[in-house]
Amino acid sequence: MNHLELKEFLDEKVLLYNHPKFIESDPIQIPHLYTLKEDIEIAGFLTATISWGNRKMIINNSQKLMAKLGNSPYDFVMNHNENDLEKVSDFVHRTFNGNDCIAFIKALKNIYQYHNGLESVFSKDIKINTVQQNISNFKTVFFEIHHDYRTQKHISDPMNNSAAKRINMFLRWMVRNDNSGVDLGIWNSISPAQLSCPLDVHSGNVARKLGLLTRKQNDAKALFELDSNLQKLDKNDPVKYDFALFGLGVFEGF
Repeated sequence: MNHLELKEFLDEKVLLYNHPKFIESDPIQIPHLYTLKEDIEIAGFLTATISWGNRKMIINNSQKLMAKLGNSPYDFVMNHNENDLEKVSDFVHRTFNGNDCIAFIKALKNIYQYHNGLESVFSKDIKINTVQQNISNFKTVFFEIHHDYRTQKHISDPMNNSAAKRINMFLRWMVRNDNSGVDLGIWNSISPAQLSCPLDVHSGNVARKLGLLTRKQNDAKALFELDSNLQKLDKNDPVKYDFALFGLGVFEGF
C-alpha cells in the first residue's frame, strides 16, 4: 500500500474500533465507572498498571481492586488508615501483589497531597512533541516516598529504553477526547499530538506487517519509530491508530 492507501485503510479501522462497543471487552471500562475526575484518574492508573496478561483477568481483578477501595478510589487514597490498607494486602495480579498495591496507594496520596494530582505531575514542564521524559519524571516523583525496591518494576521508564506501554495507554485514556465515548479525555494540559502509541506485541506485529515499524524489539527506540510514522498519518492525533493496530491484531488476527 502507498501512503494514501495505508491512511485510508487505518482510518477505516479506527472508525470500526474507536467505538463504544470496544469498551465492553477492554480494561478502559473500569475508569468509565466513575464521574469524579480524581476517581477516573486513580481507577484508570491502577487498572492500566495491572493491564498485562489475559484481558478478562485484568478486568476482573481491576473490579476486585475497586471493590477493595470501596468503589471510591480517591476517597480511599486520601483518607485510608492502616486498617483500611489491610483490605488490599491480599490483592494479587500476576506479580503485582498486596505490598505493591499498598505502596501505590501511599504514593498516590503523596501525589494528590503534595503535587496537585496526577495530571499536574505528568504535564509539568512538558516538551512540545512528547511525554516520554515526563513519564520518567513521574516515576521519580511517584517513588519519592519510602517503598520496596521491587515495586519500582511496575512503572516503566522510557529513559531506560522501555516502551512504557501501560502508562502510554493510561495517558491515551486521560488525554484523548475522541467524541466516541471510548477515551475519557478529562485532561487538557496535554495534547493528543504529544502522546505515544501503547506499543505491545499485537500493535507491534501489525505495525511491522504494514511497514510502520522495522525494529524487532518493542522498546523505546521502536516506539519513536512508530510514533514518527503515525504522526505522518495524523499529526494532531497519531495515537488514534492504536485502535486500528490493536484491533487488527487482537480481533482480526492480521
